[in-house]
Amino acid sequence: MRSEAEKEIKDRRHELSNLERRILQREENLERKEEILSNKEKEIEKKLENLNELEEKAIGELQNIAQMSRDEAREVLLKKVEDELQREIALKIKEAEAKYKEMADEKAREILSEAIQRCAVDHTIESTVLVVNLPSEEMKGRIIGREGRNIRTFETLTGVDLIIDDTPEAVVLSSFDPIRREIARVALERLVKDGRIHPARIEEMVNKAQKEIENRIKEEGERALVEAGVQNLHPDLIKTLGRLYYRTSYGQNVLQHSIEVAKIAAAIAIELHTDVNLAKRAGLLHDIGKAIDYEVEGSHASLGADLLKKYGEHPDIVHAVAAHHEEIPLTKTLDVIIQVADSVSAVRPGARRESIEIYIKRLEKLEEFAMSFSGVEKAYAIQAGREVRVLVSPEEVDDLTAARLAYQIAKKIEKEMEYPGQIKVTVIRETRAVEYAK
Repeated sequence: MRSEAEKEIKDRRHELSNLERRILQREENLERKEEILSNKEKEIEKKLENLNELEEKAIGELQNIAQMSRDEAREVLLKKVEDELQREIALKIKEAEAKYKEMADEKAREILSEAIQRCAVDHTIESTVLVVNLPSEEMKGRIIGREGRNIRTFETLTGVDLIIDDTPEAVVLSSFDPIRREIARVALERLVKDGRIHPARIEEMVNKAQKEIENRIKEEGERALVEAGVQNLHPDLIKTLGRLYYRTSYGQNVLQHSIEVAKIAAAIAIELHTDVNLAKRAGLLHDIGKAIDYEVEGSHASLGADLLKKYGEHPDIVHAVAAHHEEIPLTKTLDVIIQVADSVSAVRPGARRESIEIYIKRLEKLEEFAMSFSGVEKAYAIQAGREVRVLVSPEEVDDLTAARLAYQIAKKIEKEMEYPGQIKVTVIRETRAVEYAK
């Protein structure tokens, strides 16, 4: 064991001796490298001194040649560079403005077209009267009653004028309030079906009709919420919203219009990366003031905003509702979204219906305007009055005159007519050469 231990110690001493020798060699190598680096550093310092001397000499010669100091030359150079940069920046800004304006216009058209495409609903005809059919002429006398007591009771309870004229087997209900008119219709149809018409029975049927219409109003309000994707609305606001089901504006059902505005506003909000839920809610509620403008004086925008504020709706929604007809300034993105969505819903083709007399007169007037210019042979109003095509005589009107004629007709229409949307004026100049082969 001693022998093995001594041998192991001897081996380790030998290894340590080898390691010591290698370390000494490395130290010698490092000292030599350090000396070489020190010499090179001195050489570099000498070269730097020479370069500084040469730089100073060159700068002195340049100053003598240019007759300017270093600071003066720097200022001249900086001013020249600054002028060039300003010009390049101005050009870049102009190019960027033109590019982004074109992109913005294209994006706006894309957003609106997608919003319109996603939502296109039917409309109803605006009316202040309802016609109720009767099974026989004898029923008119029973509705009037002895000395007119039945008709007086009916009109007093419903607040609707009941017009009985020479129209066979029909009577007319007239009222500016669509809800009262609907209650009267339901009550009268049930009275006619039942056959027992007297003041007590009339009162009973009117009360039942009122409850039925109230339930229908609530159901329509809830349906609108589901269809528009809006939640957590106050029960009183749901009932008020449902009243819009019986309100029309220019032939467009206001509740359906509100749902459409909510969907269009949501589509626009998605594209603009704003709050979609706020946009839907504001779009659905933007015309809620029309449900109470029969009862309270004021514009429907301000009435709706006051109502929503009373029930604790979001301030941005209240402001958007108040501003959607620009009665107050548009200050937020949501204000603009609701105004645009409202306009899109109102002016899209087929949204609103005007009376047939006004429609025909407008088409006739369009053709008359076009025919009043010299050189026009024929004019046709097409596309429901949204376009007028003008055929001109090629001998009297050349190509340049045709362009000017289109402009003049369009300006005359703008100045002297009232119309929804826009009217396209197309002037057609056609030359034909005809020959027969015999």
